[in-house]
Amino acid sequence: MKIVIAILIFSIIVIFHELGHFLLAKKNGVKVVEFSLGMGPRILSTVKGETRYSLKLLPLGGSCMMLGEDGEEEEPGSFNGASVWSRISIVAAGPIFNFILAFFLALIIVASIGYVPAEVLSVTEGSPAEEAGLQEGDLITEFDGYKIDIGTDLNTYLAMNELREGQQVELTYERDGKEYNVSYMPEIYSRYLLGFTRADTTSMKVGAVTAGMSMEEEGMKAGDVITAINGVPVKDYAEYEEYLENHPLGEESVVLTYERQGRSYEATITPALYEEPMLGFGYNVGCVKTSGWNIIKYSAIEVKYWIRTTVMSLGKLITGQFGIQDLSGPVGVVDAIGDTYEQSKTAGTLMVWMNMLNMAILLSANLGVMNLLPLPALDGGRLVFMILEVIFRRPVNRKVEGMVHFAGFMLLMLLMVVVMYNDIQRIF
Repeated sequence: MKIVIAILIFSIIVIFHELGHFLLAKKNGVKVVEFSLGMGPRILSTVKGETRYSLKLLPLGGSCMMLGEDGEEEEPGSFNGASVWSRISIVAAGPIFNFILAFFLALIIVASIGYVPAEVLSVTEGSPAEEAGLQEGDLITEFDGYKIDIGTDLNTYLAMNELREGQQVELTYERDGKEYNVSYMPEIYSRYLLGFTRADTTSMKVGAVTAGMSMEEEGMKAGDVITAINGVPVKDYAEYEEYLENHPLGEESVVLTYERQGRSYEATITPALYEEPMLGFGYNVGCVKTSGWNIIKYSAIEVKYWIRTTVMSLGKLITGQFGIQDLSGPVGVVDAIGDTYEQSKTAGTLMVWMNMLNMAILLSANLGVMNLLPLPALDGGRLVFMILEVIFRRPVNRKVEGMVHFAGFMLLMLLMVVVMYNDIQRIF
């Protein structure tokens, strides 16, 4: 089922992206030779007017092939025969339509279950946050210079930018219509950790191991499933938490039993002391119902959130804080959709739909941003050449541009193979 749902989500997103190119091409008098969903050989095809509409074998991607798009022809009706501003609008329409799709999907979610206000739900008694004046009910609007529109903004920012020891927290919050600024030094909370994160919220499947810690040194990997600790079975996270409550981690090593590809292994793990600055307050991550204009407002904010998250992730990839192992391709996305679907089923049909729509928003916004990157073969790369044409008032040599895009396409295919290999290793 998860594969069917993933293909359906992918298909809707790709069709909407290519529809943007298609509609703007038609509007600007450019002939669309073929509009297709999927890649590889055609399995279904029909011709209407001047365009062939095709469904292809591999459910990955799609295309809107225009006359003379990658050639030198500048005849009437060809892509290169259109004005530079017409071509810019055609190419930009794909990513823009992805953002439009994300917005309409967000409308459904916000109208159904609401939005996530960045509201302070609790303040730790005696903490620096309380001493700084923070109170329950305050609405956080900025954190260390990062604009906070909704609670998920703060949640994601903290996940990607962990507080460091000695780092001062700078907060802006709203109370009774007035804005306040506070700063304080967080308390340090010390605890022992094994050095892993879980792949989901319920199971003991390892999502990632922490570099330099004992689990990595003992050869444990993402995808391993922890089944026991010191011989005590832990079939899920609740049992794992119960074990730790009765047997807190300390300096002594523990024996983890785990499964990988159907085989059972053991590893002796030495916990590491982890010192973590604590915010001193809890904030909302649940939805609150809204109505009227706020539905439109927070739907737009939801799309903004996913765009900012994608851009922030790319920034960390460029600076080396994320590695290629952190990227996910189609296989990883299918697995993520499947996990989300399975976890949502217990919460009822509404939550299944909401979470699937949320995944679609994430992927649609992600595709829009990624396609706007100024890389050869992507829409953003094509826009770079057109902007140069506007600046210098003449097009770049078509053959040179074609070779650049072809080279970029081959590199992207190579990257896709590497990412897919990593996805398969991580899952299996």
